[in-house]
Amino acid sequence: MSCSLNAPRSGAARTDRVPGAGSRAPRRLVPGLVAAVTALAAVGTCMAGTATADAQPGPTARPAAASEASLTGSAKMYRADGQRVHFSFDAHGFGPAEAGGTSRGTFRFSHFTSDGSQGAHFEGRIDCLITGGPVATATGVITRSDHPDRRVVGKRVGFTVLDQGKHDRVGYSWAGSSIPVMNVPKCLSAAPYETVETGDYTVRHVMPPVTTGR
Repeated sequence: MSCSLNAPRSGAARTDRVPGAGSRAPRRLVPGLVAAVTALAAVGTCMAGTATADAQPGPTARPAAASEASLTGSAKMYRADGQRVHFSFDAHGFGPAEAGGTSRGTFRFSHFTSDGSQGAHFEGRIDCLITGGPVATATGVITRSDHPDRRVVGKRVGFTVLDQGKHDRVGYSWAGSSIPVMNVPKCLSAAPYETVETGDYTVRHVMPPVTTGR
């Protein structure tokens, strides 16, 4: 177990029950869009040795503008077996830099067993944020981790957050694979299938200026 990276050491498959759902599903932690962002915006990752499983948001690369998109907040995911899974975001801007975008910020996440004896922290820098209504998709590169598989450092990961009050949801790019062997493009992630147990996320959707080319 540990963030579906196949590295700390528990081979058992896990199942979670989403509150109110009637069936159980395997809890195996479970790119297009860049071209659209290019057309839209062309003009215009931990805690090595930390003893706690909680992830807290880090500082942004530069101050946030009042009229730009953002994804902020921190929350613990619901796990029926008590696993401690946290995600924190402090992301601002819109689109990747190579498309004229302004995305920046930080992310942190951690995954530990219920007793805290196995798991790891991860943190990194945001390289793309895309928002649409209450949904935000972000990607970033892991810069620090205490996971034993050092290949995780330097890998890009993706996140998707659905902001719906007290019923927020989160998805991530390693839903069906493992971080060390994945190659995740900027601005892409998975559907938000995880349920938030405690905490809260805020998605602010602000579209950048659009030109028609005329």
